[in-house]
Amino acid sequence: MNTNSIKALQELQDRVTVLRTRLEDESFLKNAGLGNEVGIYILCFDPTLQLEAQECASKLVRDSEQGRLPCSITECNLYDTMLQICEKKHILDRIPEQEAKRGTDALLKQLQKITSPEAFANEITSGLSGENDVLFITGVADVYPVIRVHVLLDNLQPLIGETPVVVWYPGEYSGNALSLFGTLEDGNYYRAFNLL
Repeated sequence: MNTNSIKALQELQDRVTVLRTRLEDESFLKNAGLGNEVGIYILCFDPTLQLEAQECASKLVRDSEQGRLPCSITECNLYDTMLQICEKKHILDRIPEQEAKRGTDALLKQLQKITSPEAFANEITSGLSGENDVLFITGVADVYPVIRVHVLLDNLQPLIGETPVVVWYPGEYSGNALSLFGTLEDGNYYRAFNLL
């Protein structure tokens, strides 16, 4: 592992430590002190650490399930969510055939219609149960460009109530713009908070 990789891994571990502390904080779980803003947090990490970030998210989910955290974490992997939407629309099995027949660009346009931001938001929020919920959004890179995070968050915001949302983001967030992998402009979003 080179120096940059070691530094990136340490940054991820530091951010996960901060997140764990916040997940144990009642004011975080109740979105207190945000000035009537929805508690949406972006946890940025180096895109080369996707597997490590996923393992960190999964560990926090397991800790929640085993009572080691005072909250109930629901993880929503966006790729899995997209597959669930396609399955409910009875098109999942036809996707390879449609891509071979019409091409990748046509398939992408069709998927963007079927798995709309509204469909994603409704599917995601259907699994939330109530008090002390926290929503983890993972798999962001796996669904780009079918859906972009800023559009998803715009659609999620009115549906999540007081549930804190943590987006595990392989890229950068400047406080007003998202950049997937640090190179692809993913769009502007002003209502989220950097975790650090």
